[in-house]
Parts: sequence; C-alpha cells; structure tokens
Amino acid sequence: MKRTLIVAAASLAATAALAEPSGSLLLYTSQPNADAQATVDAFEKAYPGVDVEFFRDGTTKVMAKLESESTAGTPQPDLLLIADTVTMEGLEAEGRLLAYPEADVAAYDAQLMDPEGHYFSTKLITTGIVYNTGADMKPVSYTDLLKPEADGKIAIPSPLTSGAATITMATLTGDPALGWDYYEGLADQGTLAQGGNGGVYKAVAGGEKLYGFVVDFLAIRNKADGAPVDFVFPTEGVSFVTEPVAILSTAKNPEAAKAFVDFLLSPEGQALAASQGYLPAHPDATPPEGFPPRSEIKLMSFDPARALADDQANKLKFQDIFGG
Repeated sequence: MKRTLIVAAASLAATAALAEPSGSLLLYTSQPNADAQATVDAFEKAYPGVDVEFFRDGTTKVMAKLESESTAGTPQPDLLLIADTVTMEGLEAEGRLLAYPEADVAAYDAQLMDPEGHYFSTKLITTGIVYNTGADMKPVSYTDLLKPEADGKIAIPSPLTSGAATITMATLTGDPALGWDYYEGLADQGTLAQGGNGGVYKAVAGGEKLYGFVVDFLAIRNKADGAPVDFVFPTEGVSFVTEPVAILSTAKNPEAAKAFVDFLLSPEGQALAASQGYLPAHPDATPPEGFPPRSEIKLMSFDPARALADDQANKLKFQDIFGG
C-alpha cells in the first residue's frame, strides 16, 4: 500500500512538472521598449521555466515584418502584443490567430474581448479632450469644441498617421449623436488635422492651439509634471485602444503563450499595466495616479469588425473633409 502511494505521488509530481509552461517564446510588440522589457521580466519571474525574447517597433512596422515572414512561409512569433483590435480583427479573419476560449475573462467588459478568444485587451488607452489651462472655455463635451470660443484653436491627430486617431474617427462618426456631421463641424472650426498625438499635445501645451484630441496618459502624465494642460473624459464617453494580446496559429510554444495571456489578464498583470502609467482593462484594478476610478469612465461603443470593413472609406471621407 505504501509503495502504491509513493508511486501515485511521484506520478502526480511528474504530471505537475509537465503542466508547468517551459521553453522559449518570441513576442512581437509595439509597447515602448522599457514597458516591453518590464512585461517580459515580470512574466519570466512568474514562469521561470519560460525564456522570452521580443522584437518591438510601431504596430505598422511590426505587422510589416510579420507579413514579410508569412509571405516567405516562415512566421516567427508565438505572440503579438500590439496597439489595436482592428489589426487583430484582420488577422482573425485570415485565420492566423489561435483561439484560447479557456482564458478567464469573466470580469472584463465583453466589448474588450473577442467572443471566440482570438485576442484579449490588456489595458485601456482612451482618447479624450486636452485643453490648455489658459483657455477661457473648459470643455466637458465633444460638442463644446464646436462653440465660437474654440474657433481656430483646435488640433486633432490624423487617422492617416495615427492608429488611435483612426479608432477615434470610427467611434465618433459611428455615434448617432455625433456622426460625420461632427467632423464636418470641426473642419468648419478651422481644426488642424495632421500628425500624431505627440504633435497635438505639443501644440496645446505650447499655446499654439488651445484644444485637441489626445490619448489620456500623454496629458495626464505631463499635467502631473506641471504642464499647463488638463484632460477631459467627455460626457459622451471616450474612444479607446486596448493593446490586445493574441497567440499566432503558427506559434511554436502555444502552451507557454497561453500562460503569457493568462499573466497579462491576471491581477498581477493588470497591476503591472497600472504601474507603467496605463489604465488597466480590468474594471476592479486600481488606476494610476491622476486617473479617475474606472467606474467613472464611460467607454463609447466600438465594433472593431465594422471599423476594419469601413477603414478605407472612412479615411477617404476624412481626406475629403480635411484635405491631406
């Protein structure tokens, strides 16, 4: 009997050892380099049997590298951690993502996750209104930017340059109360619509313009450092990108890749996102300093599949309105 128990215990130990993820992973990511390194370090600490290497660049360049490899029949990464769900929708439509429906996403807002488990949002990077604190008008709504006080004083990033601006455009124009009439109204205000979030922020902080659209952390972090700006989560809600993670269907180590997904969605992974200055996707995670509680932030409705289908038409319409 004693021998049977020893053999059973040894068998259980061997099974547990086999179940622990191990081996190597290759991650392609658009995270800033310091954030990517911190994410990999934290995962490797939680899963010491896995060694992670990563390649990082902007989402467009990451996808170009992946496309080049795929065309050659040699896709390399196990995982993608990139800016937006629209790009993930394109990969899913092509059958290039591995479904992981067992991932625990029960606590998350359903619109942040692919219902079949092909990709998972890891944080919220919202776009709202930044304004110079020297401005007379303090906006609370998107429509405040159509008031005479804002005429000639607005800058927004272009969806022809910025992925976040593309999603903002799809979100606002898809809202029944705003629609394309809103963007036409911005154009009538003489809005400067070019470049990315960084250029818009500099224009507003420097006083060249007084109002603009930017991603939340850019304004909130600089406000904390004394910049003359404030950030508004408009009453209508905010658009958002979510830095989703996905496992490639060609992943060489899918079990370790699933562990990476689990880690990013875990309380530890969400706390890591907050420590890096981003709003966690989990509704109960504590936001970084300067952010309101997650419960006070209204997310506007966004359909990434529709945004993917309408992408070229939306950009052409934007060009018709603003030029460029």
